[in-house]
Amino acid sequence: MNKKVVPYKWELIIMLWFAYFLNQGDRQIFNAVIPLIKEDLHLTDVELGLVASIFTVVYGLLVPVGGYLGDFMKRKWIIFTSLLVFSVGTLLTGFSTGLISLIILRGITTGGGEAFYYPAATSLIGQYHQKTRAMAMSIHQTSLYVGIVVSGFLAAYIGERFGWHFSFFTFGIGGLLLSIYLFFRMKDTPHEKIEKTQHSIGKVIREIFKKKTVWMLCLAFGGMVFVNIGYVTWMPTFYHEKFNLPLSTASFISMFFHFSLALVGVIFGGKLSDKLALKHKTIRMKTEFIGLLLGAPFIFIMGYTSNLYVSCLALALFGFFRGIYDSNLYAALFDVIQPDLRSSSVGIMTAFAFLVGAFAPLVLGFVKMEYGLSIGISSLSLFYVIAALMVFIAIKFFFEKEYYKEEYHTKY
Repeated sequence: MNKKVVPYKWELIIMLWFAYFLNQGDRQIFNAVIPLIKEDLHLTDVELGLVASIFTVVYGLLVPVGGYLGDFMKRKWIIFTSLLVFSVGTLLTGFSTGLISLIILRGITTGGGEAFYYPAATSLIGQYHQKTRAMAMSIHQTSLYVGIVVSGFLAAYIGERFGWHFSFFTFGIGGLLLSIYLFFRMKDTPHEKIEKTQHSIGKVIREIFKKKTVWMLCLAFGGMVFVNIGYVTWMPTFYHEKFNLPLSTASFISMFFHFSLALVGVIFGGKLSDKLALKHKTIRMKTEFIGLLLGAPFIFIMGYTSNLYVSCLALALFGFFRGIYDSNLYAALFDVIQPDLRSSSVGIMTAFAFLVGAFAPLVLGFVKMEYGLSIGISSLSLFYVIAALMVFIAIKFFFEKEYYKEEYHTKY
């Protein structure tokens, strides 16, 4: 008998977990060392916000391209190439000497490389995991949380002791080593070799956007991403300046409490929704609605309060409900999208959300200079309320008639 201890569908999750860890970790390095870059390169808050916004715009423009390619090209090579490019971009960002080089290496190279990873990876997970889809995606999503927390702390720690340049060098080299491993270990599955006929771009867009549920989910995700990008960009600086914390401490606690509870929330939400999904079609959508609505008041509190402990508690509860939402982010989308359009649908929804969210660092940079970050952070709660309303409208008016009933397979 040659029975594998870990079935390949779960081995795939392990490999993608580490790839996504670096995908998100590389993204957080810049946010963690903003004060160091600002001092060294003599940049303003608005210029630093511009770098983060350009990164997000590039990501948002290219992610639908990655999604479209992921529906007919071999996803192994998309994932491998993405990891290779954004790791090279991260490594080279450490050599930046001013605003222009940061925009080119950080905003364009790293942002462009990262854009191709998620649609292909998510579609591949959906291919292998059907009855365990939300759970598999939730486990994959935990790497985002761990990646942001660990990378933020390590980047700040390394930056304080050796200079911010070495923060980028460390993670860039790590990504290059992982890309070599994936090159040899990740395989082209038999299913990938018999992909369906490629659809035209026009047909893909028509098929996806004829579903009103997709429109509402895009708007909701846009609100959530605006909050998330604004939060991860400026929260370490917020704690560093408001509570006079060392940069490494501010980076760690501003991410640790939030993403630790998000990890709990995403596993809880994924497990619960998978258990109930066969009997309650709307459970994935309702899980998203609850996460957004109940997370909103804690976003307001974490920015408004002048007590560090209260802010950390609010940060943690915001994280828990963010995890509840994240657990069904794309699993809910797949409830109304046929399998051969799922990578494209992930790309389109992600593109919309990140193009909306791209303005958050720049907007908060302006608000910081005029009114202070407390007001800026607290005001993000409004976007969660609006996002929750979009999901509610989808459940109430569109989802039932647009639901895609899928046949379940167990071959993997």
